[in-house]
Amino acid sequence: MGVEPENTLRSFLHAERAGMDAIELDLHLTKDGALAVMHDTDVDRTTDGTGAIADRTLAELRELDAGRGERVPVFEEVLDAVRSPLQAEIKDRAAARALAEVMLRRGLVERVEVSSFHDEAVAEIAALVPGVRTVLIASRWGGDVVDRARAVGAARLALNIRRLTLEVVERAHAEGLGIIGWVVNTQDQLRLARAFQLGAVTTDFPEIRRTGRFTA
Repeated sequence: MGVEPENTLRSFLHAERAGMDAIELDLHLTKDGALAVMHDTDVDRTTDGTGAIADRTLAELRELDAGRGERVPVFEEVLDAVRSPLQAEIKDRAAARALAEVMLRRGLVERVEVSSFHDEAVAEIAALVPGVRTVLIASRWGGDVVDRARAVGAARLALNIRRLTLEVVERAHAEGLGIIGWVVNTQDQLRLARAFQLGAVTTDFPEIRRTGRFTA
């Protein structure tokens, strides 16, 4: 998040007030099996602590400052705090089963789309949660990226806008796959997304929705 501490309740509420269609968040498992909302595998960059998330309990994570006095949230806390649809990114495969349990218990198939860089995590969540919408993410990819998405049953691909080509877009669309462009933070990137006729984009700056004219 470019205007608030990332992956905090403060940032999600800001995005919701800005009128975003959905909110993306990242999930890791803590030492005691809680679904912590954080991008990196360790806490060093975004909190005042050090060390791996997997080596800390939820209570220990809660003692850290995640920016402007914010705590590291857990997934269900975000569910309760915001009303927007969510895209939950599984950062490590171990989180897939815990996420599936929450989704089934709370009936979140319609509200939560699940994404991951890990093909296995996408396939696993699809097997555990019937009807879940899934997204395969890639930063660098080969000619098989569309085949990979189809193999794990993903409905959409999320691809780095800086490396996206018309050839990949056309191939994905021909196979019935949607494409999300990430991360779209400039007017030029907005224009490119429109030219490629992308179904969605992600951004660190929610206000770009108001300031961008989104014309090719």
